This record gives sequence, structure tokens and C-alpha cells, in this order.
Amino acid sequence: MSPTPGIEVDELRKSYGGSLALDIPKLSVPARSTLVLIGPSGCGKSTLLRLVVGLIRPDEGRITIGGVPMEPSTRRGLLLRMGYVIQEGGLFPHLTALENVALVARDQGWPEGRIRERARELLELTGMGWELLDRFPVELSGGQRQRVALMRALMLDPEVLLMDEPLAALDPMIRAGLQRDLRRVFQQLRKTVLFVTHDIGEAATIGDEIVLLRAGRIVQRGSIRELTQSPADPFVTEFLKAQRPPEAIIGGVA
Repeated sequence: MSPTPGIEVDELRKSYGGSLALDIPKLSVPARSTLVLIGPSGCGKSTLLRLVVGLIRPDEGRITIGGVPMEPSTRRGLLLRMGYVIQEGGLFPHLTALENVALVARDQGWPEGRIRERARELLELTGMGWELLDRFPVELSGGQRQRVALMRALMLDPEVLLMDEPLAALDPMIRAGLQRDLRRVFQQLRKTVLFVTHDIGEAATIGDEIVLLRAGRIVQRGSIRELTQSPADPFVTEFLKAQRPPEAIIGGVA
């Protein structure tokens, strides 16, 4: 595998109860880039992410990470190279923030000194204070819980990050700040990121490229300017206008 693997999707199909959930002939996430999946509810965004992380199996096709196919025999090794963040963080409520962050590292046999050193690095990266790590998730704000979830995903310094609407439940002001912080973190670490959101402004802020899905299929891939100025389908314009004026989106992206 390459030091920083990309993600490749080939002839991927997934159905539930006879209904097509996903049909993607080909999709590539280049190494060290951030690709954002966006689209209406039920379009297949989260299904694709769960397929990439190996939580579910495709009916057809394959997913490779750094040239290695995601399948039962390879999943554990690949998961150690991937960080996964879900909506509202998915923290274990009976563990402190530090215990949540250190969970996988302890499972891998890291000594306590190495865990605390890595935690300090991640605190600096995410803008958290050490005193917050002694708290339980219920004692943290929504934004703090998401930062802890990001720290947990980054603990083993994975090459790939998968993020499934991690900011969806947050207050708009907190969400805007975390969007800027995530963009900074992604630019600094240069990992391969696949990010799911339903918000076009968030996609424009965070992503290098955007993939718009509808009914399990890709409608268009490109920058926010390409989607707004050269839509591949009337649905692209309808989707963007339903959220906010395109000029407001472009104006907010440097």
C-alpha cells in the first residue's frame, strides 16, 4: 500500500429489499484530498461510507483502499489505517473523553506514556484543553464531543478519514467554527478524506471536490463553482437553490 492511500470504487451496487440504494460504476478519492458526498436524504451518501468502512457488504463491485480490497479477510488491517466519525460523535457514555480517545490505542497495546503524548498532540490540533479529557461525554458541549470524536479517529494517525455528517446536530454558530477548524486540520494533515454532509455550504467550505448524489447515482462531480456555473443536470441547480443562493456559497469560499 502507498503511504497515503486513495480510495477506489468500481461497479458498486447495493440494494435493500429490491430497492436500489447505490449504483456507482466508478469513483476515485485521490490520496491526500478531501471529497465531499452531498445530496438529499436517502440518496446513498451514508450507505457508500458504510460500504467503504466495511460495515456492510456490496451486492456487486468492489472498494479498494491503497490497492487493497475491503473484504472480511482484510478489514481489520484496513480499519487500523482508517478513522471513522459519525453524527454526534458516537462516544461511549460510560468512558471519559480520554478513555474514548485512547480506546483503540489501548487495544493495540500502546503504553500509557505514548497515549498521553499523542493525546496532547491532538489537543493542540483540535483546540481542546487537557482538563476536558477527564469529563464524561454528557459533561461536554456538542462541539467538544465532536472534537473528542475527531481526536479518537486520529489517535492512530490513520491515512484515511471517513466522516458521516459529523456536524449535523450542532448549533449553527458552533458548526461554522468547526467547519473552519476541520478545513484547517485537513489541510494541515493532508489525509485522504471522504466526508458526508447534506449542507452545500459545508461541502464548499471543507471539500476539494464535491460529488452530488441522487437516488444512489452520481449526478455531478466538481468544485462548487463547476456545480453552480456548469450544472450537469437541472437537479444540480434545484438542489443548490433549495439550500441557499449560489452566489452566497461561492462568496464564502476563498
